[in-house]
Amino acid sequence: MITIVDYGVGNLFSLESSFKAIGEDVRVSGDADEIFKADKLILPGVGAFGDAAEKLAINGLKEAVLAAVAKGTPLMGICLGMQLLLEKGYEYGEHDGLGLIKGSVRPIADVIDPALKIPQIGWNALIFTKPSKLFKYIRQGDHVYFVHSFHAADCEESVTSKTEYSALLTASVERDNVYGCQFHPEKSGKVGLNILRAFCEEG
Repeated sequence: MITIVDYGVGNLFSLESSFKAIGEDVRVSGDADEIFKADKLILPGVGAFGDAAEKLAINGLKEAVLAAVAKGTPLMGICLGMQLLLEKGYEYGEHDGLGLIKGSVRPIADVIDPALKIPQIGWNALIFTKPSKLFKYIRQGDHVYFVHSFHAADCEESVTSKTEYSALLTASVERDNVYGCQFHPEKSGKVGLNILRAFCEEG
């Protein structure tokens, strides 16, 4: 059973529909006990880092996610959910993340061509930087859908792919049973579904 963590900041319906489309049993839950007992976890997220981190800490959800990961449960963070996997976020101040991936979350404005629009919105190619279990059904150069103004930085040891937006930005990370996608697999057509399929086969 795939459990999508409901902490009030994710596009849950699209994710739930995507897992059903590939034949997976899925539920949405904001119950800490269910999250701890899940076979696999999805941490979605849309919005600001600090607000999301604060909401995740409510009702023991943060502790449940960390405890589940510690006992080996596979976890995938998506978009802001991926950013929350890191140690710190610098959006409207400094905020603590989950600390599951070394690194920080910083504005893409600091590194991209100032003539480019922020947020980065649209389809971009994946540039593989190291093997990943999530890539077993996709190819380098496949396009996925991004919507973001911040990026994962200082996390090279965990980066599995990047995307080019004048600068190379982190597209995905992986460390042990923890995975993250800056893009939205649930909005990325067949490529995205194949990434979710690969995640479901892990652990």
